[in-house]
Amino acid sequence: MRVHYLMHVPFEGPQAISTWSGKRGHKERFTRLYENEALPSPDDFDLMVIMGGPMGVHDEMQYSWLKEEKALIRETINSRGVAVGICLGAQLLAEALGAKVHKNLYKEIGFFPVSLTPLGWDSPIFGRMPATFDALHWHGDTFDMPKDALHIASSSGCANQAFLYDNRIVGFQFHIESTKQGLENLIRNCGDELLEEGEYIQRPEVLLERGHDFASMNQVLYTFLDDFTGFLSKDGVLRE
Repeated sequence: MRVHYLMHVPFEGPQAISTWSGKRGHKERFTRLYENEALPSPDDFDLMVIMGGPMGVHDEMQYSWLKEEKALIRETINSRGVAVGICLGAQLLAEALGAKVHKNLYKEIGFFPVSLTPLGWDSPIFGRMPATFDALHWHGDTFDMPKDALHIASSSGCANQAFLYDNRIVGFQFHIESTKQGLENLIRNCGDELLEEGEYIQRPEVLLERGHDFASMNQVLYTFLDDFTGFLSKDGVLRE
């Protein structure tokens, strides 16, 4: 399977997604939008993964490549392509599906539990994930649920944490792909946000304290990716 990553900044890469992809023998390619690399066409990949970033979906004046990226996302959706979006990536997918992206009631930065909805429990794609699991969060914006999408997960700080559209488009507001090194990179590059006061903002020492189980968090990701790609392969949407 050909996996293509859209990266918005050098410090938010695929991390554990790439570990999963390598173990499964998939081919990986990258578009580093911050380096103005050329975007692929939907025919060039089987699975598109849209990563996070500190910019917002409406920041086209500052990041001119957002306009072309949005066009690719819409083309991928309309051509029945397969995509997973993480944080900013989820917001870009939601906007492409006609949903509003806006400020969340709370800025959510830290390790907080995410819970599946009943639709998530009953799904062949998400049903093997734990009913509640810890995830890393780093966002101030959120998305409304796209029309015809299924509401898959929520948290106490953010109602819309995950959605599924047409069994082939998934948005995760949270980060279960993160590794310890990835978190350290986020703190190094976006740590000024941790100086704000907020009910759902954890201090750097809390984020970096021992005890955060990245291995278990990443296993939730691997379970989802196996079941998502397996489900689509059986339906003939994805090739093995």
